Amino acid sequence: MRVVIVDDDTLVAVSLKTILEAEEEITVIGLGSHGNDAISLYEQKKPDVLLMDIRMDKLSGLDAAEQILKMDSEAKILFLTTFSDDEYIIKALRMGAKGYILKQDFEGIVPALKAVFGGQTVFGDNIAEKIPSFMHRKEPFHYEEYGIGEKEREVIESVALGLSNKEIAERLFFSEGTVRNYVSAILEKLDLRDRTQLAVFYYRHQ
Repeated sequence: MRVVIVDDDTLVAVSLKTILEAEEEITVIGLGSHGNDAISLYEQKKPDVLLMDIRMDKLSGLDAAEQILKMDSEAKILFLTTFSDDEYIIKALRMGAKGYILKQDFEGIVPALKAVFGGQTVFGDNIAEKIPSFMHRKEPFHYEEYGIGEKEREVIESVALGLSNKEIAERLFFSEGTVRNYVSAILEKLDLRDRTQLAVFYYRHQ
């Protein structure tokens, strides 16, 4: 896994590099200190995962991520920050970031990177528990009008809980292939891009 780290605290960035490269399957291919670095490093290096802080000088991580995702909608961006502000979390979710974890969750950084690299969406426990409360409530959404059945709704709920395909398969007694097919069909029916958007969609329409 090729990773770029962007953090305005040089000591933090170097420390993260040391920690990550203790893992055989992770190689840090670039370090940056602000959002403009993130954009240029992403264009040059094409990392598997971009691990980035949010509050930085010159250009914030959120603004940089927005520009990167416009260039490459498949970019895997994991925010690592000391801030759990609702405004940041909402913006990160809506733009399509693959994860948002706090620096305090030190032991969770490597597992989160591996999960994002594997196609999962990751939010630390203290972030995930906030999501339902700050999503705007809307009129009840009728899944039936979009051809979404009961089993598909169970898959949607499982995705929103952050479960992997393997975990959903075990939960619903499906094969992983069936889960992948369900997720693909659901995204197409609801005109959504990825699992992150599906999770946001679920909480906004509960």
